[in-house]
Amino acid sequence: MYKRVLITIVVLVVLCVVTVACVLAEKSEPAQAANNNSKPLAIRNMVHIAVIVRDVEKSAKAWADLFGMEVPKWSLSDPLEKAHTLYRGKPTEARLKTAFLKLDNLRVEIMEPVGGPSTWMEFLETKGEGVHHVAFDIKGMDEQIANIEKKGMPLIQRGEWTAYTGGAYAYFDSPQLGVILELLENY
Repeated sequence: MYKRVLITIVVLVVLCVVTVACVLAEKSEPAQAANNNSKPLAIRNMVHIAVIVRDVEKSAKAWADLFGMEVPKWSLSDPLEKAHTLYRGKPTEARLKTAFLKLDNLRVEIMEPVGGPSTWMEFLETKGEGVHHVAFDIKGMDEQIANIEKKGMPLIQRGEWTAYTGGAYAYFDSPQLGVILELLENY
């Protein structure tokens, strides 16, 4: 079963990367470009794929067993007072238990939503466990949010984290990419 999950994840990652690369590199037709006035996304690196799960400890162990790695420790995201989390434009008490598997070229983020409403909880409740997003390291969060929204991908959630100075994240509803897009600054 773990091999099927791994194969599915690898296929999804490849499809996501190819889709995102095509969408972002595509030269818009003149009429379309005139309508959206957006710039290409200034991507630095694809940094992780994220999987939403119901039990971060159980899933982290399964992933670690699959790769023959040490089981990663999980951590709990900051509360609203520190994270300033906004979900669909409103403050939320949403938090996240996360564990990271560090591979040579990429990280797999295992996420268990806890607390208030969030893109994480919405995904788990509507789609169940599975690949939630692909994440890219960028510079200039506010400018990139504006650019992505001009491309027809509305902001779902954003927040900060104190593990990195000036660290910020933003998730976008991006059905045209086949997966939620996450931007990370100072990752």
